[in-house]
Amino acid sequence: MAFAEASQNGVFPTENPVMNDKNPAVSAIIPTFNRAPWLKEAMASVLSQSYGDFELLVVDDGSADDTWEMAKAFPGVRYIRNEKNSGVSRARNIGIQNARGRFVCFLDSDDLWEKDKLAAQMDWMERQPECQACYTDELWVRNGRRVNPMNKHSKYSGDIFRHCLPLCIVSPSSVMLRAPLFAEVGGFDEGLPACEDYDLWLRIAARYPFHFIPRRLIVKRGGHADQLSRKYWGMDRFRVRALEKLLDGENLDGHKRALAVQELVKKSSILHKGFMKRENLQEADRYQLLMAKYSEGAVKP
Repeated sequence: MAFAEASQNGVFPTENPVMNDKNPAVSAIIPTFNRAPWLKEAMASVLSQSYGDFELLVVDDGSADDTWEMAKAFPGVRYIRNEKNSGVSRARNIGIQNARGRFVCFLDSDDLWEKDKLAAQMDWMERQPECQACYTDELWVRNGRRVNPMNKHSKYSGDIFRHCLPLCIVSPSSVMLRAPLFAEVGGFDEGLPACEDYDLWLRIAARYPFHFIPRRLIVKRGGHADQLSRKYWGMDRFRVRALEKLLDGENLDGHKRALAVQELVKKSSILHKGFMKRENLQEADRYQLLMAKYSEGAVKP
């Protein structure tokens, strides 16, 4: 595969010789940053899918390792490089902007797909044209050992809005979305350092049901040092920001709005106590003001 010269905006698109004649059904997007050894396995898991009508886009978010060499070793992969490391949301959004499929899927570069992942989701989405989003169950591996998710990570079908409020129950690596959905709800929030998936799923779940496929069709690998969940203390800070955006920007029905307010007040209370213990009075005051602003709209569980 011949890789194009750098364009002025810092993105390096490549032509996909396998799919120039028509658009594929699915665009699979892998964002990556300095994860070449993991990336090789992730790409292999996509390219070994039993369902074949897809394109694979690798969005390199300014890696300084041999990600370029790793990607170009796989024929048919579309490699896009963002020269400046801008975060996973920007990388995914670049992938979305360059995607040609009717459906869009994501795979974190440290995760894997089982071989029938796309086949199972396409079977459902083609038979249910009204469905905008579906996701699958997952196998968890931490530091090379299989672990069981906790009850709070349970998955649901249908109106999953209330289940998405405490934490993110939809793994980006497991989801399949209809491509036009992004024009309606927007992409990943590039201003959020973490919990960007929580933010997007809430915006979608506020409008549409999700279908859950109860099969472990992805392998979610964790425990390594560069995971965002280990990089940032107090992840609920970012969830509260997402909830503020949701309440200000979405036309939620009365019930959904009350549930979102309830969760924002709950998380703000926990953060207020945490910052008080750390003697960070400025941040503690911020969450106290949020509680005061929204408390009247909260509902009891």
